[in-house]
Amino acid sequence: MKHTFRYYMAALLLLLTGVACKKTFLDKPSQNVPTLDTYYVNAEQVNGATALLYNQVWYNYIDKAFHCIGEVLAGNMLTSAGDPNYGFNTYVYFTVQSTDGQVLNAWQACYKVAGNATVLANTFEQKKGLVSGDKAYLDRGIAEARFIRGAAYFQIARIFGDVPIVTDPVALAASGNYNVPRYIQKDVLRFALEDFKAAEAGLAEASYQTGRVNKYSAIGMQAKVHLYLKEYDKAKEKALQVINSGKYDLYPDYKKMFTSSAANNNIESLFALQWVASGGYSYANAIQAYAGPSTLLRPDFNTGYSSVIPTIDLLREYEAGDKRKAGSVMQHGFSEPNWKNDNFPNGFVYDTTWKTSDDDAKKIKTGTRSNALKYIVGPLSSGEPLNTQGGSNMNIYMLRYADVLMIYAEAVLGTAASTSDATALAAVNKVRARAGLPGISVITPAAILHERRIELAFEGDYWFDIQRQGFNKAKQMLEAQERGTFSWDGANVDHLGITVNSESQLFLPIPQQEIVSNPELAKPAVPYY
Repeated sequence: MKHTFRYYMAALLLLLTGVACKKTFLDKPSQNVPTLDTYYVNAEQVNGATALLYNQVWYNYIDKAFHCIGEVLAGNMLTSAGDPNYGFNTYVYFTVQSTDGQVLNAWQACYKVAGNATVLANTFEQKKGLVSGDKAYLDRGIAEARFIRGAAYFQIARIFGDVPIVTDPVALAASGNYNVPRYIQKDVLRFALEDFKAAEAGLAEASYQTGRVNKYSAIGMQAKVHLYLKEYDKAKEKALQVINSGKYDLYPDYKKMFTSSAANNNIESLFALQWVASGGYSYANAIQAYAGPSTLLRPDFNTGYSSVIPTIDLLREYEAGDKRKAGSVMQHGFSEPNWKNDNFPNGFVYDTTWKTSDDDAKKIKTGTRSNALKYIVGPLSSGEPLNTQGGSNMNIYMLRYADVLMIYAEAVLGTAASTSDATALAAVNKVRARAGLPGISVITPAAILHERRIELAFEGDYWFDIQRQGFNKAKQMLEAQERGTFSWDGANVDHLGITVNSESQLFLPIPQQEIVSNPELAKPAVPYY
């Protein structure tokens, strides 16, 4: 834990510098470090501080751990076999160790988010005692910080299970005693719920600035936590509040949501991380640098590694005619006329007709003859703002209205084997209609999991959908997957299955270096409440 709390303090210094809100709420801060007595005297200064909670503090999770955990463990993606950044395929085979780099990145990033949000919430509370008159801007800052902290702890609990809760990282760092116990997962999730409830009470119905969370963002996240906890009545109630608000709808162009920053903060987005290409490393969305094909990106940038690619299992999951496939996956024949570079002067064409590794360099040579499309915006010719590594302005969705609709339908289903409830069917079929698919007449657990897998593919969520099924069902689902690759001629599949032996494999191990710093982490979890 000691190393993690150094991250808290380094990021705290950044947050306390304040941010101007001229063109965007992610403009860079000044370099003059203020004091509590002289700063946070108006809404602009508070809003500037909370802005960073949507961006850089999440970077080490979103960079690679996001895909390793949410998609590779889930069987939606494969990783490059020889890439140490992705654990040498340990996420594919379920052999992840406590010394793994992405385990550490996920832990540090999520606690960095939680720690910074906590420090800001506590700081604003202290500031309230030092000012007279209107304090509403501080109350709103507290609510926004607590929302982000709730999101961080929700993520931490789903990834690692039983984990520490830290409510005053500054005092903890000053004490020099980092021996914080692990708390049982259910209590950590309850802690996250309390933050979301506080955010619901403290935020307005409409976002005060584009891209910021609001009351319904907090309600939607409560629905998601309740679903994870199998508290179906509460999940249904909260999801229905969002649906009945009339403030959200499905964005009509599924593909554009993930390939154009013009669609950022659209009518479907309840909570999204906000990335800025001009901010440079760790401020831009770097997903295309790792997931994009080299033929598309190498002429303009020294990136495009196909480090994570769709699995055959996921590709087989799509129904015929599902428009989401063309909005999520590049396969043979995919083209973008406006994506031009030295390799593709007339526009990008995804060509997988290679037979040997020596074939035309413009052809795509991944093991599943596919690449993920989500968060890929193309080369310089696309017109998207890009940094020198190809990082973009693309938001990363953390909660979409489509998710809320599916949460509602699953909550209505609850523990039943099936339901034909009209409102639940309407919710699911609204999602299917955008995908160009016919409606279904009955909802089963398998049907809702299928819909969630396809709708949210490559968005870092399907692993947690599998995990919450419990060990026996999760083992059955995972061991039935095809994690292999196509043969050189593309005619056959080199099959790869996996074995899941233990319930402990549904969670990542706590990083070894954290246990060395805090031996309490090796002990059994205790109740928080």
